[in-house]
Formats: sequence, C-alpha cells, structure tokens
Amino acid sequence: MIPFDYHRATSVEDAVTTLAEHPDAMFLAGGTNLVDHMKLGVAQPSLLVDVGHLFPLQDIDVLPDGSLRVGADVRNADLAAHPVVRGNYPVLARALLSGASGQLRNLATTGGNLLQRTRCVYFQDVTTPCNKREPGTGCSAIGGYVRYHAILGASEHCVAVHPSDMAVAMTALDAQIVYVDADGDHRRPIEEFYRLPGDEPDRDTTLPHGALITAVEIPAPPAGAHSTYRKVRDRASYAFALTSVAAELVIEDGTIGAARIALGGVAHKPWRASLAERALIGAPAGAEAFEQAAAAELDQSEPLDGNEFKVALTKRAIVAILTAVMEGHAR
Repeated sequence: MIPFDYHRATSVEDAVTTLAEHPDAMFLAGGTNLVDHMKLGVAQPSLLVDVGHLFPLQDIDVLPDGSLRVGADVRNADLAAHPVVRGNYPVLARALLSGASGQLRNLATTGGNLLQRTRCVYFQDVTTPCNKREPGTGCSAIGGYVRYHAILGASEHCVAVHPSDMAVAMTALDAQIVYVDADGDHRRPIEEFYRLPGDEPDRDTTLPHGALITAVEIPAPPAGAHSTYRKVRDRASYAFALTSVAAELVIEDGTIGAARIALGGVAHKPWRASLAERALIGAPAGAEAFEQAAAAELDQSEPLDGNEFKVALTKRAIVAILTAVMEGHAR
C-alpha cells in the first residue's frame, strides 16, 4: 500500500487552499473512480482532500431564469430521481440511470462524474506504456485492443474515450461548469471544459490545477423540447458505452426548429454533433433527415483497425434516438 495523508475540508475555501499548498494532492468526493486508480497505482496522491460532505455543494436549485443549478456533491442517484430533472431534462435522468450500478450511483457525485478518467485497459494497466498516464511513453491501444476506443477526434498520442454518460447529456444541454480556484469563482461552457487529446493526452479538461468544481448549471429547456438518451453497450448492466446518443429536438408543424445532439463512447470527450445539428435544423422531421444528419456527422470519423463497426453503429443509434424523440413529440 502507498501511504497518503487525509484532510477533511471544512469549507470550499479550505479545500482550495489546502490543495494549493500540496501540488500532488487530489480532491476526494465519492471516490468511485479515484480510489480504484489508487489501488491500481494509476494515481498516487500524497494527500486526499475530502470535499464530499460540504453542504453548499449538495443542493439542487431552480434559479430565477428557470435554469437548474446542481451542486458538485449531489449524488448521481439523487439527481436522476429529482422531479425537475425527470420532468424537464429526461435526457439527463436517463443518462444517469444508464451509468454504472445502483450502488455506485448512490455514491458517485456530479463533480466526480465529470472528472472521471478513461476506462482504457492500457491506461489502467501500469505495466503498459500509456501517454495519458505517463506522457511520452507511447499509446499501447494503437495496434492493440480498440473495441471501445475513439472514432472521432483522436490523435497519434491517444485514442481513448471519455466514459461518462452524464457528461454526454450535459453537453447536449449546454451546461456550464462552475468552479473555484485561488482567483475566485469562474464558469466555463462544458464544450470548452473538455478537450481532445492532441499532443497532451494526459490533460482531460481545461480545469486549472487546484480548482474545485462547485456546481453545474443547466439552462431551462426551450419551449416544446423533447429529449432522451440511449446507450449501446455489450451487456445491459454496468458496462461502458460502445456508443451513446443524447438528443433534444423542438419540432414545430413537422419541421425541426432546434436540435442538440451529443455522442458518447466515440471520442476523448463528449462529442457535440454540430454537423448533425446543422443538417437537422429547418428540415422536415423524419427518417430521411435523420439519416442525412447521422451521415454528416460520421463521415468525418476515422475508425481504428478493430472498431470500424462503431461508425455504422453510431449512425443507427442517432437515427433511432431521433426517431424516438420525434415519436415522443407526436404523442
């Protein structure tokens, strides 16, 4: 066992200050990802700063403008069951219920879910080279086992994918990440929060070192919006996505007035399907438009030798979920 120190933060300010004083310290909330990585030797912090009990981070509030503010310590199970989430953001509720097991959802937090790291088998095996774990050592996945790996936005340095279901839904919902660092409070659109691997695959996000996520704010859904989430996986329970789709449509008189789509299991970050969105807006809702939108997005894919099937699978998933949203609108 690798020894480490533990500090139970008394406030957000105490947590941020303590981490700033210890460069190799890490925040601990639910611990469902970090503790696993400590056991595997992937993460070796000298100090854990426990923030999972801070009351200001445990609230879910509807703001005056109709947006939803979710504290970073809200458990995934509680967020999925919240009546406002179930009523106004079904895409988020379904994404949360698609993730992990019931036991893990009872412990995992909103902030921790956003920051979970890839489940690439090479990243988690410290005996293999991995640029994400040790920059400059190489990517063992290239030429290796890539069934779960990226078909969009990868680089020669990393082909791993982001594992979160919740983050895919929040990307489709244009969520804002609220965080605190030594310079005060900040917010960042979720699309700017995550990053592609490029030549720095060890950096999953643009979050500054030592910053603590305190909340996520989700805009009120547009009038007439319908949304849902679908995850395609190897087994029905406790498996990461081969591909997933979060979609929200506004359909008026049979024409698509607004579209928001994000994909999971296909890239280093939740992938905003902007090409598909542009192809849909103004088009008549139906199979032809859905197929054209899926093709527009996936025509830019670059599958690896061993995961080519994900291209057709993702196209079919996009069409299927858009059809489900359209049918839900019609009822």
